[in-house]
Amino acid sequence: METTTFPTALGVFGLGWTETGLARVLLPDDDEAALRERLGRGGAEAGDPPIWVETLMGRIEDYADGIAVDFSGVPLDLSGLPEFHRRAYQLLLGYGWGQVTTYGEMARALGDVGLSRAVGQAMGANPMPLVIPCHRVLASNGKAGGFSAPGGAATKQKMLALEGVTIGAPPGQLNFGF
Repeated sequence: METTTFPTALGVFGLGWTETGLARVLLPDDDEAALRERLGRGGAEAGDPPIWVETLMGRIEDYADGIAVDFSGVPLDLSGLPEFHRRAYQLLLGYGWGQVTTYGEMARALGDVGLSRAVGQAMGANPMPLVIPCHRVLASNGKAGGFSAPGGAATKQKMLALEGVTIGAPPGQLNFGF
């Protein structure tokens, strides 16, 4: 895997890609050295971004500036991930700017409301947050729930606020930002 970092209005992001597609996104961390160390795990090395990665970097910069961005066309390398995680990520890719869902709604869409915890585990293991928008998955009460990126739930809330979503809205109003 090849990697790069780049600055945005939210901080420095890290990206990793393979010949197949995007394999890793690291959200900004207050400790840039730690971000670079995490990005290099597993033998990843700094590389020159191909055009599609440069385009993605521009879209992430736009996102950080509060501009509505669609990441649905980004090629993804999901190899080596559990089948359930791939299914959950594929479902989540259908949620665009400012749209949210819950762990339970995703579980039902994946075949069984009892899979809510499994959905949460898949979101926590998401190797490409933002592009696979796990920040758009909320707890059933409309609250943020967990978020494994630096800054935790506060980062999730900040990302959703960029998209005009108010956390804690009544469940029927989540997609409308009331």
